[in-house]
Amino acid sequence: MEILRDIEHRPWPLASKNWIMRQSWRNVLFVHYPVSSDRLRPYIPSCLEIDTYNGTAWLGVVAFMMKGIYPRGWSSLSLTPAFSEINVRTYVQFNGKPGVFFLSLDVNDWASYTIAKRWYRLPYQRANISYQQEGETFYFESARKSTAANSPISIQIKYTPISEVYVPKEGMLDHWLTERYCLFSSNNKGNIFCGEIHHQPWPIQNVRAEINRNTLYTPFKIDNTNLQPLYHFSKGVDTLFWNIKRVRGTGTSAHLC
Repeated sequence: MEILRDIEHRPWPLASKNWIMRQSWRNVLFVHYPVSSDRLRPYIPSCLEIDTYNGTAWLGVVAFMMKGIYPRGWSSLSLTPAFSEINVRTYVQFNGKPGVFFLSLDVNDWASYTIAKRWYRLPYQRANISYQQEGETFYFESARKSTAANSPISIQIKYTPISEVYVPKEGMLDHWLTERYCLFSSNNKGNIFCGEIHHQPWPIQNVRAEINRNTLYTPFKIDNTNLQPLYHFSKGVDTLFWNIKRVRGTGTSAHLC
């Protein structure tokens, strides 16, 4: 596969040849807010270090269309129909290894909510999501099902790419925010898990975006009203996933946080 031949940009070697799944992410919007590490600390496991860029932590909202999920050997048959997803994430390190830590993932797809939530130990939430494209402009709206109608956890975004495609340069903030090759998760027993991923470098564009509503941060008591976000857009990448592994917790080769 072409994806596997393009590895020079990776910060560490591929985990193995035994990847288990390919996902196709399309029309991705990255929204990032600068925050202090202290604001995030209560929501991150203590043995994960909050990663910072020049001393600042970042809280991201990533909205995209999942065009397909393909278990290894299913080259053209997706496990699910296309669906929309929006997640809230920040950036961490474990033993010096940088990755993503998800605070929430909103989906309207049964399989992702039911299977991936348990498999990858990720905080998926059921949501009603509307996704539309008109020309070069995208409209994205999500409202979580588990919240009251008069105070929903929701977001409404309109965004349009406005620049030529470019690949972020290593060391720059846009590279630091997007080029992440593993995710970390945890469970209520204090275990830490790591899932390796691989994709080609993100092709991104500058984007004009309007957020009419965003209460995704409300559960974390973070007020983003006066925070100035950064916006980036990508037409997307195909991503390979490896099976999740416990890297810290109970057992003979690991220890509790």
